[in-house]
Amino acid sequence: MFNIIGRRVIFFALSGAIIAPGLLALLVWGLNLGIDFTGGSMMEVRLGKSPAPAEVRAVLVSAGYADASVVTTGDGTTRSYLLRTRTIDSVAKTDLLKTVGERFGPLTEDRFESVGPVIGSETSVNAVLSVTGASVLILFYLSYAFRQVPNPWRYGACAVIALLHDTVLVVGLWAILGKVAGFEVDALFVTALLTVVGFSVHDTIVVFDRIRENVGKFPGEAFDRVVNFSVNQTLDRSVNTSLTVVLTLTALLLIGGATIRGFVLVLLVGIVAGTYSSIFNASCLLVSWETGEIGRLWRQLVPGRAST
Repeated sequence: MFNIIGRRVIFFALSGAIIAPGLLALLVWGLNLGIDFTGGSMMEVRLGKSPAPAEVRAVLVSAGYADASVVTTGDGTTRSYLLRTRTIDSVAKTDLLKTVGERFGPLTEDRFESVGPVIGSETSVNAVLSVTGASVLILFYLSYAFRQVPNPWRYGACAVIALLHDTVLVVGLWAILGKVAGFEVDALFVTALLTVVGFSVHDTIVVFDRIRENVGKFPGEAFDRVVNFSVNQTLDRSVNTSLTVVLTLTALLLIGGATIRGFVLVLLVGIVAGTYSSIFNASCLLVSWETGEIGRLWRQLVPGRAST
């Protein structure tokens, strides 16, 4: 039996080390928001030549689109160019694509999307509310579901903290990829993030439910030993369930198109993080809370404040 709970400080430190680069990237670079959030127009095109993105952007700037950006997707044989500009109508789009085609053609248009700034602002607010609302509902539901054990709200709080760990990890990674590889935060990203939230909580509930059963079976046993036994009992189930999903998502990532690549990558990273957090974070945090470690740490950090 693995002594997972006894090494909880190591797992907490590992989580901090993994999340820290993403948090730093969020503070320095922020997220590369797509037109779903910022408003604007995006065209995906294929060109006869293979110019550098900077060359294509120079043509857009000369055409009067100084705020335009250009990123590429795919490899050298199937390269596509994503052109982002302010919101334009069909006439302006035709003129712009004609200009680009004359310079780097022949041009093939694969996709065109246009979102107004008002809709983009509403999407941003709805994305934040959806994640926040899901977290609050999960907290209340788990507090009610585990009402038969002492301090049931701690189970809900630990599950929410674990899912926030997964959310912050994915968002931080996207801040890095947005700067390095041009990955954008769009509506599909939010959809995948909410899916990760659901998966993370689902796995955590399985572990917590086994803890609840074993607390009743072994009333005189130390809490940390009961939790460690429970985590080991569910370890195979958690790893096997996640592994089947990870293998499927890996196949999709390798053979799927560029359109869903970001969506699949969010799911892949989030599910791996969710499996880790449910085993090594949520249960360990619950033990630290129940045994008073968090209260003692709080008193050391804030002298004179009573722990709760």
